[in-house]
Amino acid sequence: MSSWNMSGDCCLWDGVICDEMTGDVIELDLSCSKLVGTIDSNSSLFQLSHLQRLNLSSNDFYGSHISPEFGRFSSLTHLDLFSSNFSGQIPSEISHLSKLHSLRLNGFGRLRLIAHDFKLLLQNLTQLRELDLTLVNISSTIPLNFSSHLTTLSMGSTTLYGIIPESIFHLPNLETLDLSYSYPLSGYFPKKWNSSASLIELDLSGVNFSDNLPESLGYLTLLEDHFKSNSLEEINLSDNQLQGNLPNSIQNLVNLKIFYLSFNNFNGNVDISLFSNLKQLLVLSLSYNNISGEISSSICNLTSLVMLDLARNNLGGGIPQCLGNISGLEVLDMSNNKLSGTLPTIFSNGSSLRSLDLHGNKLEGEIPRSLANCKELQVLDLGNNHLIDTFPMWLGTLPKLKVLNLRSNTLHGSIQPLRIETIFPELRIIDLSYNAFSGNLPSSLFQHLKSMRKPDPSMERVTSLEDTYYEDSITVATKGFDREIVRILHLYTVIDFSSNKFGGQIPSIMGDLIAVHILNLSHNGLRGHIPPSLGDLSSVESLDLSGNHLSGEIPQQLVSLTSLSFLNLSHNHLQGCIPQGPQFHTFENNSYEGNDGLRGFPVSKSCGDTRVLDTNDTVSALDDEESNSEFLSDFWKAALMGYGSGLCIGLSIIYFMISTGNPKWLARIIVELEHKIMMGRRKKHRRQRSCRRRNNHL
Repeated sequence: MSSWNMSGDCCLWDGVICDEMTGDVIELDLSCSKLVGTIDSNSSLFQLSHLQRLNLSSNDFYGSHISPEFGRFSSLTHLDLFSSNFSGQIPSEISHLSKLHSLRLNGFGRLRLIAHDFKLLLQNLTQLRELDLTLVNISSTIPLNFSSHLTTLSMGSTTLYGIIPESIFHLPNLETLDLSYSYPLSGYFPKKWNSSASLIELDLSGVNFSDNLPESLGYLTLLEDHFKSNSLEEINLSDNQLQGNLPNSIQNLVNLKIFYLSFNNFNGNVDISLFSNLKQLLVLSLSYNNISGEISSSICNLTSLVMLDLARNNLGGGIPQCLGNISGLEVLDMSNNKLSGTLPTIFSNGSSLRSLDLHGNKLEGEIPRSLANCKELQVLDLGNNHLIDTFPMWLGTLPKLKVLNLRSNTLHGSIQPLRIETIFPELRIIDLSYNAFSGNLPSSLFQHLKSMRKPDPSMERVTSLEDTYYEDSITVATKGFDREIVRILHLYTVIDFSSNKFGGQIPSIMGDLIAVHILNLSHNGLRGHIPPSLGDLSSVESLDLSGNHLSGEIPQQLVSLTSLSFLNLSHNHLQGCIPQGPQFHTFENNSYEGNDGLRGFPVSKSCGDTRVLDTNDTVSALDDEESNSEFLSDFWKAALMGYGSGLCIGLSIIYFMISTGNPKWLARIIVELEHKIMMGRRKKHRRQRSCRRRNNHL
């Protein structure tokens, strides 16, 4: 609005369009204008009585309700208040706008919009082409009186309930249908789908569908006319209870670009060549089902693939070698199947591969050196296979590699760093556990791990397709348990060299890796003293040095590790007094068992001349400290959840977790809520990109 000159003609202002005959303002587009404040009933906006289009999207009217005065715009055909932080009830006066073609009133923001009488709101809106009420609180069943002109119906992450009426699927002009994650909505697919339906995007993820996919799904095609020649481009049916076999008619959807069927109950032998006719397919996700069979090499005919996710199934046979030649492929996830044979040996120069996850299969042979051609690679997970090789130090030349998981293979030999100036500059997770590596711990390798030496490493996401459609996950051993974590590039820094044959001393240079959260060197043959420099690991939460031959005293410097919540020094040859401090008071006997020379709390009542406290006082103090520790632990978990869900939600979580003892049902609600918000943010990011393009054009 900086171009608005109050002494000039307003019809020449950016965002203002006037009728050439009358001079009346008929369109006002102030989207992405950084507007703040409220719009009350006295606003001069409502004097523009001839408005036909009004766009106030992507601003910040935080705390402002949608005024009933919006109902005065009797000529309005387009009303867009999308992502502008309006809150409260949607006024019934909106239903007076009988000429509306487009209504966008989404619930993104810190407060949510509410539609108390949804059927009344739609009563007179018989000309609607686009209706977007994403994240609006709609406590209603889906009405039957939708406009037959509708091309876009987006009501994802609302509180709709009941059965999805079949008439929705037969709206003759509908191109986009999004009812995702609207609990407790459920429904059934029509057995016969209108063959002239014009659907382009179908998102029913997180809805309680439990039947088979009908053959009619494959006939949602639009015959060519002089306007457009399209068929269904996006299908998202993930997080349902769909079962049975995939219909052969899927191969008719030749313009399909995005296909999500993950987290369902599909089973049986699925012929992957079923999809080879879909030449424009960018994203294919069949993860978390029960499908079996082998992966045909015809999958490589899908040369446009950007993401292929077949994880958590029962697929067998070998991995098609040709997959390494799909230059645009960014994400390849076939983890936790029954795949055998060798890894693809040829990854071509110019590969776009960002994430390769083949964890939990039966793969054999060596790690192919052609992976060095994948300069975009950030995540490499080959763990829990039968690979036989030495440590692939040549992977250190990959400039963006953040995660390297080689655990539970038959890798062997000593680790000798390359004689180059920079190796593994971005590595944040390295897991070599349960192999047969030997020799001394590679101090020269630790010296190169620059990303682990930063006091405040960047947690910014990489802006790419995977932010919208895929999140990396990995299983790490932390606090004595294997735990699967997501957002792995942004939360954890891990070194796990446990269960190998490493010997020698722990290099003191490991104390420089101050960004490390989890350090596990257990079950090796390490000797000598624990270096005092480990007291500099200010971020470490889990430290496991158990099952070695370490001797000497526990360094007093470890008391300064205020983030430490798990410590295991058991089964070594340690002796002397156990250091005392706030964190050390929370550790029990099992942290120190198998060290006959250790004295002091908690293994004995006294250490040398240390004064012995009264037993009752000690128990009382320990109870208090244990209570405080549990409180801090619950607080930290809640805070992490709050990070993903927003401050207000996070504070609510903290209250409920403390008052109810962290019940499992709450955790499930949080996961669902976070998924809703993630899906909402995906659409918000699309909107923001549109705003940026608009501003660049202006």
